[in-house]
Amino acid sequence: MPHPARIAIPFALLLGAAAPALAQNQLPDGPGKVEVEAACTGCHEVRRLTASGYSPQDWRKVVAMMRNVGAPIAPEQVATITDYLIAHFPPKVRPAAVALEGSTQVSFREWVVPTPGARPHDPLATADGAIWYSGHMANLLGRVDPATGHIQEFQTPTPNAGPHGLVADAQGDIWYTGNFSGLIGRLDPRTGKFTEYRLPDPKARDPHTPLFDRNGTLWFTVQGGNMIGRLDPGTGAIRLVTVPTPRALPYGLVFTSKGIPFFDEFGTNRLGSIDPVTMHVTEHVLPNPGTRPRRIAITPDDIIWYTDYARGQLGRFDPATGAAREFALPGGPNSQPYAIAVLKGAVWYVETGVSPNALVRFDLAARTFQTWKIPAGGGVVRNMMTTRDGNLVLAESGVNRVALVEVK
Repeated sequence: MPHPARIAIPFALLLGAAAPALAQNQLPDGPGKVEVEAACTGCHEVRRLTASGYSPQDWRKVVAMMRNVGAPIAPEQVATITDYLIAHFPPKVRPAAVALEGSTQVSFREWVVPTPGARPHDPLATADGAIWYSGHMANLLGRVDPATGHIQEFQTPTPNAGPHGLVADAQGDIWYTGNFSGLIGRLDPRTGKFTEYRLPDPKARDPHTPLFDRNGTLWFTVQGGNMIGRLDPGTGAIRLVTVPTPRALPYGLVFTSKGIPFFDEFGTNRLGSIDPVTMHVTEHVLPNPGTRPRRIAITPDDIIWYTDYARGQLGRFDPATGAAREFALPGGPNSQPYAIAVLKGAVWYVETGVSPNALVRFDLAARTFQTWKIPAGGGVVRNMMTTRDGNLVLAESGVNRVALVEVK
């Protein structure tokens, strides 16, 4: 069983690290209180429970996820703990997703992943047509064959590794960031063999988003560690540099057409760029101090688009001029835009603060929005990417699903 301090990181993310300090500092009386105190409050403040506001279905998933990462919950306690959480901490009401019609047609195909509480975090569309996902809270990588619906899961070797971001190399190996364990991992899907690369600095505890450059070097962000890293797959050599702004929370990652890495800083109103040779970091300040870019995407003309999670805006940044512009979103200032991708002359993103989550298309030429409600609800779509044939894959973490969106 992982040490409780290791469990605290994922559960804080589940219940919301920015939860307000509420007056409820004591659990309410009732059957299950003692069990919840023993299982939960040893690592987490009570207000993380009182402020969470999950549906009954979501509480069941949270309990499963916590058991996956080693919370001290015996099988016979699951029903008691879950019933207590459902009875005393009801769901918060989210605004309804806004429906905007348009000319683009899409269809959704969704698959429930086999392991309860796996919490698929990032999706990956590979050249063979498969959809991979990281089982963030179940220590696994999964592969979906959309043609048959068959799903295969691979357990990672390090306990509580927290598989997070995914990317494939030219040989078809799947690379991932071990977000709870300070490592980069590689899976050979042909043999099932894993290789792990430990980050050399203990402060680099939570690698986040990985991406290969055109030379085959793996770059990655380190969120809480406040770093950018690169790994040479041939030698295993790793180099890390610290971002100038403290607590910047480096998050998403893209490359320009010239091979320059750009990343967003979720902890502040900045984007960053990296000299690929010296690894010198340059920060680019966005106009609004309240902007918090969560994910980024890039168009062929090297314009960077970002989702402003804090303010409900879609942002546009031109690295050549430093000019930035933001667009108010259909779901409003509390829509919490998150996953983002560029496809077929449009920026696509997901509004996660609305119910159900909404997939949104922003036409780059017409500057118009079109929206679709995600059939299974989404449960916070944290990341998505394009496929080789012009579609989208999504990871629906809160509902334990992955999805293929076919764009017609």
